[in-house]
Amino acid sequence: MQTDSSFTFVLFGGTGDLSMRKILPALFEAHRAGGMLADSGKIVAVARHAADRAEYLQWVNEHVKPHVSKNGVDEAAWTSFLARIEFVKIDLGNPEDFAQLRDAVRDLPGIRVFYLATGPSLFVPICHALASVGLNENARIVLEKPLGYDLKSSNAINDAVGEIFAEEQIYRIDHYLGKEPVQNLLALRFGNALFEPLWRREWVESIQITIAEELGVEARGDFYDNTGALRDMVQNHLLQLLSIVAMEPPHSMDSDSVRDEKLRVLRALKPIDPNEIGKVAVRGQYHAGGIRGTPVPAYATEPGVKADSTTETFVALKVEIENWRWAGVPFFLRTGKRLADRVAEIVVNFRPVPHSALGVSALRAGANRLVIRLQPNETIRLYCLAKQPGEGMNLASVHLDLAFDQFFREGQMEAYQRLLLDVINGRLALFVRRDEQEAAWRWVEPILNEWMASHKPPKPYAAGTWGPAAASAMLAQHGTCWLEEEN
Repeated sequence: MQTDSSFTFVLFGGTGDLSMRKILPALFEAHRAGGMLADSGKIVAVARHAADRAEYLQWVNEHVKPHVSKNGVDEAAWTSFLARIEFVKIDLGNPEDFAQLRDAVRDLPGIRVFYLATGPSLFVPICHALASVGLNENARIVLEKPLGYDLKSSNAINDAVGEIFAEEQIYRIDHYLGKEPVQNLLALRFGNALFEPLWRREWVESIQITIAEELGVEARGDFYDNTGALRDMVQNHLLQLLSIVAMEPPHSMDSDSVRDEKLRVLRALKPIDPNEIGKVAVRGQYHAGGIRGTPVPAYATEPGVKADSTTETFVALKVEIENWRWAGVPFFLRTGKRLADRVAEIVVNFRPVPHSALGVSALRAGANRLVIRLQPNETIRLYCLAKQPGEGMNLASVHLDLAFDQFFREGQMEAYQRLLLDVINGRLALFVRRDEQEAAWRWVEPILNEWMASHKPPKPYAAGTWGPAAASAMLAQHGTCWLEEEN
């Protein structure tokens, strides 16, 4: 496979929300930085909602520009970026139109990257159409989530795509794996003698992984009501973060070494007993409430959502890993919409010291803790106890802070920017391999099946809170609480 940096980046869904908010802004930032993209590289947008290139560039000016460069747009860089963009008007439902795409890219340079920023129902038809005009050679294809509705449908898509593209050509993207703190988690664990000896059951009491959103379903009511939080967030983002946190040291940082270790974690997840799901899994749905003083409606009244919907907008899980490193350590996973804050973080709670001559505060849970914040501010914070100034041995919690934007002068790379550069340069380590995806679906499915079979409605929670009380009760049974509850 070609490995030089020359490329032709073909963007299906070129007028879609993901292209406007994430993909094209990420490509612009790489272009603006200089040296990250080959000068000869081209972007070919594919859509049917623009008449020609001029109309498409006008669309890009209106819808992409607001999402790039927080400190303003460099007009010279923007103009030269637009010069990279070509446009092909295609009806994705008409395979004969793909001959136009073949003719448009035939003489363009380098590796071809096909990014499918479309609904998953179009993945297989697009792949077949690409193959019909010979565009599956010397190519890489990027698949956005969700990849299927369950294990069976996921396998059906993977089987069909795998008939046309080899596994090393397929990049299943999970943008959380491209975030800077996730990369630094690997550096923290495997580059520092301080942490690796402590990263095990003897020293870790519990681990929390949270992805919380203030937003509701927005304009995705139809999609979300047929998906839910377990499929939308747990099966991919949360289990991928869990595997990064819990994996063994890889032999090297090459793609298969890293993904082999992640797979071992996913295969070591303790299977969920359907009879125990009520004790280890909480599902909720937001009702009317308020976010920072602004009233918001209930999920069931959102556009595109059925009035009697039982789709979950919140999930909390207690997860165990059955291996020597983690046996007996609870991992608490949580995600939800319309929660009190927008935050994604990993919290590692170390065990208190076994005996303290300094008083009971040194024995309390959470006295020693590592908090890895993924959003909105990307930081790593290590909490420990120190003596307060003054008379007596009074202890207080203090922290050591690594704020990336303050420590490193160069700007941080956004997740999509890093991942798109990895695709162009043929680096697979941060993308999900098929066997990882299958292992995640296989673990999640018993929960899905039990929830569907039980016909029990999700537990209600008011928008603007941290979810159902049952999620807090689940942690209380283990003598702990969610981080924001302690604070």
